[in-house]
Amino acid sequence: MLATIIVALTLNNRFEFMAFRPVGIAIVLLLLTIPVAAESAQASEGHTLQLLYTNDVESVYEPLPAVWRSDMKQIGGLAKLASLIHQKRGEKPATVLLDAGDMFTGALSKATQGRLAFDLYNAMGYDAVNLGNHEFEYGWQTLRHVRQRAQFPLLNANIFYADTDIPFGQAYTILRRGDFKIAVLGLMGVDAFENAMMADHRVGLRIEDPVESAARWVPRLRKEADMIVLLTHQGPTAPMQTDKAADPEVQRGFDEEYDLAGAVAGIDIIVAGHTDHGLLSPVRHAKTNTLIVQTFGQGMHLGALNLRWHPNRPLEVISAELIPVNADILPDAAEVNSLIAKARLAYPRLTEVVGRLEGHALRRYYRESVLGNWVADVLRLTAETDVGMITPGALRADLAEGELTVENIRNVFPFMDKVATVSLTGETLLALIEQGLWRAYGLPQYSGLSMTYDLAQPRGRRVQSLQVGGEPVDLARVYTLATGSFTAGGGEGFTQFSGLPAVHSETLLSDTLVAFVMKEKVIQAPKLGRQVPVNK
Repeated sequence: MLATIIVALTLNNRFEFMAFRPVGIAIVLLLLTIPVAAESAQASEGHTLQLLYTNDVESVYEPLPAVWRSDMKQIGGLAKLASLIHQKRGEKPATVLLDAGDMFTGALSKATQGRLAFDLYNAMGYDAVNLGNHEFEYGWQTLRHVRQRAQFPLLNANIFYADTDIPFGQAYTILRRGDFKIAVLGLMGVDAFENAMMADHRVGLRIEDPVESAARWVPRLRKEADMIVLLTHQGPTAPMQTDKAADPEVQRGFDEEYDLAGAVAGIDIIVAGHTDHGLLSPVRHAKTNTLIVQTFGQGMHLGALNLRWHPNRPLEVISAELIPVNADILPDAAEVNSLIAKARLAYPRLTEVVGRLEGHALRRYYRESVLGNWVADVLRLTAETDVGMITPGALRADLAEGELTVENIRNVFPFMDKVATVSLTGETLLALIEQGLWRAYGLPQYSGLSMTYDLAQPRGRRVQSLQVGGEPVDLARVYTLATGSFTAGGGEGFTQFSGLPAVHSETLLSDTLVAFVMKEKVIQAPKLGRQVPVNK
């Protein structure tokens, strides 16, 4: 595997940086030699199609501060995204709108058990949507009920009821634009199913390897359709960092999509999700000519591919854009705004102001963060433990300085986890911290301890110093640690928790955060300095 390659690309008359980890030199040469995003000079015959795509919108309903950009103050927001989709649709009559999964999450989604998300996607006119791991946030039984609101095909081909070959979802759909037929197939990755989803929410289901599913379905669909599009939700969990588009360090790559494209012939396009690895230009597989596309997620960009299809030839890319959703200039889509406003009226508790934050509390995925420190502090102080711990993938929204509503706070941690208190020795705590320094799911955040670490050292030897409660860690002593029940159950690969004594509270972690703010009234954003790298 090559080291991460950072490619400077021009977008909107300025340079942004995109990092990706291709699987061989051939891919790099291909990216340099194939003009996949260039305007076609050949006006040959063939069907034309505009493919609009999103992924991992995750119920980010309001615009976000675009602090990493110089050309806009705010980016995203579902009503703004809906307006951009409407504009692009008006340009091309033959348009298909697809999403690679993760509609759910957030306080409003949780309050409505996902009903609002389906209503919003109906209003935005999606033609097909893939199942993401977040759609299982309230349990598959709830999803099975609520998905009936969808006025679009909700796809998945590789999740089945346990011990059966009975599929949980609809595997594919055939979309028609005139006499042109597009087959769309949905897939989820094994890691997204097993490690990014609470175990209780998937009990009774099983997953098949997505390559096996694709190899079974694609030849069948090739007989029925002119074009085959896969919606995938796989790879490493996305970095929960708002400015990920401007931070090459957090780009997770698209290795699994590239491998899938090479393993199964006949796939024209893969619209990817889960890693949020934004591709400013599509990538074409060196062997199969499959195109791979993905946005940075959270509704901050709309992907737009204009394609020309010829029989028995690779897809021709006429143009390709990853369009920023400029919230400064885009109007609001009235129907989308109305649906969100009605949901808030139905749950007035969410709009209640319960406190104030002094200073911004932002997320970082691979580094210590102010928001992570605060959540870890709340866990430790509330549970009265030695250590508080939170994983960065669990932090779904930043907190800006100013008034805090219940919705603001619950958006930070919108899941169903309860607070779990675990007893563990200093030796196990050290092993836990060492695994966190692999950063496979980002860098965990802690309260009650301080450390220095060196990522240049081998795994298992990266902690250089560790203090708990101001004292050097005692490997034989039993400490207490508070975290979310998903992590305490071994989520995100933390198997060190298996078999340890644990006590689960009756209070949701999100409600614990709200109660803490209500009690304190004014929250000071904590300072950094608990986890200090010695080799930057």
